[in-house]
Amino acid sequence: MQIVRLTQRLAQKANAAWQEVLRVPSLSVGIYRLQPGQADGQQPHGEDEVYYVLQGKAKFRAGGEQRDVTAGSLIFVERQVEHRFFDVTEELVLLVCFAPAEGTGAKS
Repeated sequence: MQIVRLTQRLAQKANAAWQEVLRVPSLSVGIYRLQPGQADGQQPHGEDEVYYVLQGKAKFRAGGEQRDVTAGSLIFVERQVEHRFFDVTEELVLLVCFAPAEGTGAKS
């Protein structure tokens, strides 16, 4: 068993946009932050991915779809699908889960 105190991690202002907080072979979890106006430089991943918006407001594009996202939004993106956040108008704080762990999935 592993326990991560997310409230402590969220209270820390990290220097990097991405902060991994948990990793096991089948799953990894992290906190991703984007500031208003900041570009999201993600590339498609080899793993399925779930985002949970903890705070903020932005737009999200995956494949040919585009949606507004705010606190409470849950987003699923299949592996290898082009996606990104844009038009971030309030600091965006996301809990992100990769399955399997980020960087271990099959590349297409």
